[in-house]
Amino acid sequence: MGKVNIWLKRSFIIVTSLMAMIGALMLAGTLFSHGHYHQDEQFEDMLVGINTMYALSITTLILPIIGLYGACKEKRWGLIVFTVGKILGSLFVLYMTIHVLIVRPMVIKIVSKSYLSMQPISNASEIDVKILQKTQIEMECCGVQQGYMEWGYNISESCLCNGISANCVEAPTNSSLFQLAENTPVMIYKEPCLPILISHINLAMRVVVGVSMGLTSLWTLSCVLSIAILCQLREKKDTLVVAYSREAKTGNYAVLAEPAELT
Repeated sequence: MGKVNIWLKRSFIIVTSLMAMIGALMLAGTLFSHGHYHQDEQFEDMLVGINTMYALSITTLILPIIGLYGACKEKRWGLIVFTVGKILGSLFVLYMTIHVLIVRPMVIKIVSKSYLSMQPISNASEIDVKILQKTQIEMECCGVQQGYMEWGYNISESCLCNGISANCVEAPTNSSLFQLAENTPVMIYKEPCLPILISHINLAMRVVVGVSMGLTSLWTLSCVLSIAILCQLREKKDTLVVAYSREAKTGNYAVLAEPAELT
């Protein structure tokens, strides 16, 4: 078994430790998300994504630990398990990244169709109105595509601005919200929700793609370092070559007995 270069080993330890910390943060974030959305009505729809994040974060945490053990103790099996696991993980993340890029237009189309079907709001179902009101509060917007005018006279209170913002305008005097205050103007959000929602979806998917590519690059680097360590471990140690020379001096040996006396 050969000797591993100290700088190669240190580089692997640094990269692998960083991966372990990322895995721990991913696991903590997944646990927080699981607890936060546990009581949500749409929790069952998010369960597949949460389970996938559990598997990804636990794998990202356990494999570096095995790799660190293999590098520190110079155990080939630990490095082999780490390398194979990271190669498979990189292929999975790459597949998911391509899948996200493919389905992004479809997701935007489905979301747009779902919100556009709420128009006109006066004829929307109670469930659709509740979804729109929740979106208006979270996204700080009003209406679907044309803004607060889509509500007509009965503008929803979910359109009310929480504070002074450039995204706020005064509510029309001929609306129900104008009756909430006599002398103080009522401020509502002026931007429609659908463009903001699509913008958030695009941003979220770009972040997912960026994080995935970053993880894949880090994993690829760790695999290269691991393979380099394995190659050095396979090399045989240099052995001392003993050469015969006639010029070598004879050692100081004493004859204990004559050959005749031995017989």
